[in-house]
Amino acid sequence: MLVSMQVRDFAIVDQISVDFEPGMTVLTGETGAGKSILVDALGLVLGERGSASLVRKGAKRAEFSAEFDLSDLAPVRDWLAEQSLDEDDACLLRRVIGADGRSRAFINGVAVPVQQLKTVGEMLVDIHGQHFHQSLARRPVQRELLDHFAGAAEQAAAVGAAWMEWQAVEERLQALRDAEADRASRLDLLRFQVGELRALELQENELEDLTSERRRLANSGKLAEAAAVAVQAISDSEHGNASSLLAEATRALEPLVDVDERLAGVVELLNTASIQVGEASDELQRYGESIDADPARRDYVEERLDAITAIARKHRVDAQALGELLDTLDAELDELENAEQRGKELETAASAARARYFAAAETLSVRRIAAASEFSDAVTDAMHGLGMPGGAFEVAIRRRDDAQARRDGIDDIEFLITANPGQPLMPLSKVASGGELSRMSLAIQVIASDGSAIPTMVFDEVDSGVGGGVAEMVGRRLAELGQRRQVFSVTHLPQVASLAAHHFRVAKVSDGDATRTTVQALGKDERIEELARMLGGVEITRKTLEHAAEMLSGAAEKSA
Repeated sequence: MLVSMQVRDFAIVDQISVDFEPGMTVLTGETGAGKSILVDALGLVLGERGSASLVRKGAKRAEFSAEFDLSDLAPVRDWLAEQSLDEDDACLLRRVIGADGRSRAFINGVAVPVQQLKTVGEMLVDIHGQHFHQSLARRPVQRELLDHFAGAAEQAAAVGAAWMEWQAVEERLQALRDAEADRASRLDLLRFQVGELRALELQENELEDLTSERRRLANSGKLAEAAAVAVQAISDSEHGNASSLLAEATRALEPLVDVDERLAGVVELLNTASIQVGEASDELQRYGESIDADPARRDYVEERLDAITAIARKHRVDAQALGELLDTLDAELDELENAEQRGKELETAASAARARYFAAAETLSVRRIAAASEFSDAVTDAMHGLGMPGGAFEVAIRRRDDAQARRDGIDDIEFLITANPGQPLMPLSKVASGGELSRMSLAIQVIASDGSAIPTMVFDEVDSGVGGGVAEMVGRRLAELGQRRQVFSVTHLPQVASLAAHHFRVAKVSDGDATRTTVQALGKDERIEELARMLGGVEITRKTLEHAAEMLSGAAEKSA
């Protein structure tokens, strides 16, 4: 469950720190106070997309953090352990969005990609936004809700993966078939290109070796002259060469070593230097003799480099890539020369991939059909408890033709409802009014969530469009859910707020220069005042306060 949350420099929030408890919690406040601001902040700390516009004016960054208790969430603990992000039974998520738009994410103090934050967030919190009912008419949303209720999300993902694998093989097979039309001409070209590259007989590192040799041949005169000058200075000069000077110094010092033993180290260094100078002289003499200024060799090197460069230019690649090009063309040639066999192999692979897909899709379809009946009954019962006593709900599933199979499976799924007895079931989007759609949305979300292991649910003004007795029914349903889950509800309905176990008031405060949002946990007397405000508007009378107190007392008795 969500234990605490901190928000800093977000929109009109300078700093908020809130601790939470299990059960149902409501957030209320005046219109425009920013009741949904904590929901928005929670979404960001769970990996939702953010931007620099969210940072409070004048601040360098917006910061969000949320701490969760994982003591009853073994799957989340296991996932964190697999990612080497575990830390006992706690999980601290943190998000930082800079004024420059850059975003950073952390799990238990370790920097992670935002996608990892989103992955773990989806296991911890289920957020139902205030505009969710607007997307409820979309078939993909309906399918995802049914899969959510059926606990078939992983199976649906497996079907999608099998579909992608099947389509990849089909695309390779189709490409091979398309190539068959110009296979003969392509084969001729490939055979010529491969033959030409093979005839070049380019050896590994040959280009680098030839380039180095060309440089040496072009400077052979300078190299030979330099070697000769060096040999002269080291050993051949009659007027003091390095070798004779070292020998002279050694002879001068050797007799004095017995007089002062400190000279022994110097003499040893001079002897070593004499040996190295001698070896350098011999090496330079051999180097000078090895320098080849043969014009024929120089011509061969130039011709070979020109041939390599010409073929590279012809194929529009760097000369260094000719070996890789040969491998690529050789593989394509082999593919075309063995196209018939390759075609048979790909047909076999495509058939096997298709079978795997349909096997997975059939398994998913069976789970969907089994869950659809239970889901339909549960939502219908929930509708009756939300002021739609004659309503009915049904998940209609129709099997697609094999040719219409898609990544999401072989089922067409549609939500059908009737709000009044005696009326036929119709697609949800065509019959529900605004208020009915809000209640339908709440019923479906709550029932779908019963099939989920997510411990915390957030409902952001999903009770809009209802009032009176129906509002109390909505509150009771949320309170019942709060007995099994941690539930947060942003609401403007006093009937819903009175049924919560915990109550926070969101307010906007201004000092004339700046505006900020505050969040305050309410005690009993403060809750009565807030309920009275929600009931009575601008002017709060004694009767309004008495009504609010009665609502709160009655809610406590009902939950007892």
